[in-house]
Amino acid sequence: QVHLVESGGGLVQAGGSLRLSCAASGRTFRWMAWFRQAPGKEREFVAHLISSSGYTYYSDAVKGRFTISRENAKNTLYLQMNRLKPEDTAVYFCAASTMYAGTNDDKYDFWGQGTQVTVSS
Repeated sequence: QVHLVESGGGLVQAGGSLRLSCAASGRTFRWMAWFRQAPGKEREFVAHLISSSGYTYYSDAVKGRFTISRENAKNTLYLQMNRLKPEDTAVYFCAASTMYAGTNDDKYDFWGQGTQVTVSS
């Protein structure tokens, strides 16, 4: 059975940093990604990583501030978030797919429960 479990969220001041983790169990995945959903807004793509090549891709909103990475030995995905802004406040979700998924959330088969990130001004 597949499980994705996020951790690392919390409350931080603007300009601060947080690192999110997503521990995967049950299988390994070709594509893994982070999405987020702010109150009253649709879920949006943040970043994704292709395990085989290490290729990463970021939304314009987080490019240059966030870094997605993966530790294969632990089957864990990370999101290092620096220079956080109040507009980064959202529930952050880890997602995984066994095949091409890109930036569309409907292409991802497995989801974590989410972790809250709140950035105060």
